[in-house]
Amino acid sequence: MAGVLLFGAVYFVIMLTDLECDYINPIDLANNLNTYVMPDLAAQMALVLVFLLLGEWTSMLLNLPLAAWNVTKVINNRQFYDATEVFRTLSKHKRENFVKVGFYLICFFYYLYSMIITLVNESTSDYNTASAH
Repeated sequence: MAGVLLFGAVYFVIMLTDLECDYINPIDLANNLNTYVMPDLAAQMALVLVFLLLGEWTSMLLNLPLAAWNVTKVINNRQFYDATEVFRTLSKHKRENFVKVGFYLICFFYYLYSMIITLVNESTSDYNTASAH
């Protein structure tokens, strides 16, 4: 899931950069990105919910600020891209998505590290249990 969120954030950055270079017009940009805004927010909330249900408190707390920020955007109705305002707010949107890319990249490697540590600990405990018999 973290990989999908990372890919989505990179896609948003690429599309915003295309707008900045005039490869895409604002209406097409807004239509393309607005299609993926709510699924992106839902995936982030699902990730937090999965961590909550599995008792992965560190991972949940790591994702909670971004989830709260996303909820605030939805409550204030600022989650979608407006074709008439996108040029004026382009730097803000790019900065926001670059921060998301960095956040998801850090999270991705943290999850990978956690998985490897868990696998190593399980294989070590299995080896110790087998050698005790």
